[in-house]
Amino acid sequence: MSEANIRLTREHEWVMMRNGIATIGFSDFAQNQLRDIVSIELPKVGGTFKQMQATAIVDSVKASSDIFSPLNGVVSEINEKLLEHPELINQSPYESGWILKTKSSRRSEFDSLMTMEECDRFVDEEGQKDKGSEME
Repeated sequence: MSEANIRLTREHEWVMMRNGIATIGFSDFAQNQLRDIVSIELPKVGGTFKQMQATAIVDSVKASSDIFSPLNGVVSEINEKLLEHPELINQSPYESGWILKTKSSRRSEFDSLMTMEECDRFVDEEGQKDKGSEME
């Protein structure tokens, strides 16, 4: 999977567009923050979501976290393997750990999200802010 085809949200979801289908997952950064993912609640196929609406919930040994839809769309497929093996998100967040696919026709929504490089800078800046607030 080429990094050029992936965009990310500030909440650390990733999306890859191919032929009007958006594959969505949890970024490597996010799964590292949560640590061992132990379960997931997936949406129903056919469900409609607005951009940045919660679509799924992952539970880890550390916390529960909503997964937000990076784009408006209709769920066309869910990764049912995650119901039995949620650890796939930890093992391979951009490949076998994908969460859902949606039909999405708004390329502009995809283009407005961060590239991997932009996301790396965002994470670095957020980390610097966190360090600064710890010193106060």
